[in-house]
Amino acid sequence: MNRREFIASSGTAAAVLMAQNVLAAEEKKAAPAAPAPAAPAPAAQAPAGHAHHAGHTPPPHMALIQSASNCLVVGQMCVQHCMMVMAAGDPTLIECAKSVRDMLSVCSALQQLAAANSPHLPAMAKVAADVCDACEKECRKHEALHMACKACAEACKACSVECRKVAA
Repeated sequence: MNRREFIASSGTAAAVLMAQNVLAAEEKKAAPAAPAPAAPAPAAQAPAGHAHHAGHTPPPHMALIQSASNCLVVGQMCVQHCMMVMAAGDPTLIECAKSVRDMLSVCSALQQLAAANSPHLPAMAKVAADVCDACEKECRKHEALHMACKACAEACKACSVECRKVAA
C-alpha cells in the first residue's frame, strides 16, 4: 500500500467510523423499548441535580457537525500530503494547501457553533459553504494525481451541501 492509498483509506475509515456511530445511535432510538428495569435502590440513584442527564437528544445540526468533522479529518491529511509534496520540491500544491488551511480554520469554528446550536451558526454556515466551495475547486485540480486532494474535495462538497441547509 502506498502513501496515497493509505491517506485515502484513513479518511474513508474515519468517515465510516463516524457513520457507524450515527447509525448505531439511530438504531438505538428506533429499537423497541425494553421492559422497564426494576427501580434502583436509593443508594444507586443519580446524585441530586443530575436529572438533566435523562432523555438526551442529538444536537439539531448533527449532519452539519459530522460533515465539518469529516472535512477536518480529511483536510488535515490533505494539507499534510501537500506539505510532503512541496518538501520534495514540487510547488504545484501551494494554492491547494492554502485553501485547505482556510477550510480547516472555518470548519473548526463551524463544528463548534453547530454543536452549541449558536445563533451565529447561519452566518458561519454561509461563510463555510463559500470556503468549502473554494477548497473543493482547488482540490479538484489535483484529484487525478493526489487521492488526498480528491478525498478533501469530496468532503468539502458534502460539507457545503450541509452548510447551505443552515445558512442565512
